[in-house]
Amino acid sequence: MSRPAIDPELRTLLAGMPLGIELTYELLQQIRQMPSPPFKTDAERHDVTVGEITLTVFRPKGLTEPAPCVYWIHGGGMMMGDRFSQIDIPLQWLEELGVVVVTVEHRLAPEANGTTLVEDCYRGLLWTAENAEALGIGKIVVAGISAGGGLAAGITLMARDRGGPEIAAQVLICPMLDHRNNTTSSTQYSGEPGVWTREMNEFGWRSVLGDLTDVPGYVSPALAEDLSGLPATYVDTGTAEVFRDEDVAYASRIWAAGGDAELHTWAGGFHGFDAIFPDAGLSVRARRTRTDWLERRLS
Repeated sequence: MSRPAIDPELRTLLAGMPLGIELTYELLQQIRQMPSPPFKTDAERHDVTVGEITLTVFRPKGLTEPAPCVYWIHGGGMMMGDRFSQIDIPLQWLEELGVVVVTVEHRLAPEANGTTLVEDCYRGLLWTAENAEALGIGKIVVAGISAGGGLAAGITLMARDRGGPEIAAQVLICPMLDHRNNTTSSTQYSGEPGVWTREMNEFGWRSVLGDLTDVPGYVSPALAEDLSGLPATYVDTGTAEVFRDEDVAYASRIWAAGGDAELHTWAGGFHGFDAIFPDAGLSVRARRTRTDWLERRLS
């Protein structure tokens, strides 16, 4: 099957990366031993343990008035990563927009499965809202990338259905939304090495679902029958990635329900391109567009 071309600059950068087709449990354990990339921030920081999860709060120095909060959920196929994975994305918002960032470390599949991961993330959201005054925060935005984008969509549905907390907006960056793994883009990105392939996605969802047969929309948000009543939503994806079609469909269904969604499908973008190569031209444009949208929503 033919597929959209990767942006020329990104293609050159990608040539230096080790890529694969499939994941195994043994390979997963090796990947987990790799530390998250280092990050720098001048923000105040403290860690909190809430039951089975750990949260880290980053606050701009010298903050004296309530600030908006970004509740961040990391990527990693729901099997890898920690609360500092891709943290440079929300920390850029902290620096430019003055937001407080709360990042959650949920349990990982396959050791945890079913609804455990999304419930972990919702528990962290509840803690954030319950401690809003102490944290010095006002509006809460939920944001996540890849698996974290899917979990962000899941807890936003939970918050709507369970009567809170109130979410001002959700930012879904190349979100992992549909366990069925049967779209055209899913088929296009199979059988050849990539950053995230259909085969890897199948392994990830199998790890998450475990013995779950009746899959709820909170776990696989594409299954949610009702997408009305959601906060303003930003959906970011690339034309050259496995999640393209499920992400476009999710935004389309929000519009069909009368909701507010902004969709950006970046020509030549592969999965997670702006997280992996943030200085590439396409990545800079994608990040700037996303930050500008968030600034408008928070102003």
